[in-house]
Amino acid sequence: MEDFKKLSSLKIMFERGEHMELKVFTLPTCAVCPTAKIVAREVAEKFGISFREVNMATEEGFKEGLALEIVGTPSIALDDEVIVRGRLVSKERLEEEVANRIEKWRRRASVE
Repeated sequence: MEDFKKLSSLKIMFERGEHMELKVFTLPTCAVCPTAKIVAREVAEKFGISFREVNMATEEGFKEGLALEIVGTPSIALDDEVIVRGRLVSKERLEEEVANRIEKWRRRASVE
């Protein structure tokens, strides 16, 4: 049922012309978070999707991370789907993950 809700909201999002959001969850003490932020921003720009850093040292950021069961940084989510948990990935790998999810969601949304 939750997958159906995600797909329905994705279809509505595409129809409205709204953009997906690539979020990178960071902490000020994380040594690799600045690199993850650069990689995520470049990937978001490539795919024409929004980018946002979520600082988990803030109460709001901490709550948002916990809602997605994120306990390590850097972590990266496309909308509310976590695609990287607590590690740094290459730009190429992140591009592949984002492209796969966008294509999967587009196929499912077009079936509805």
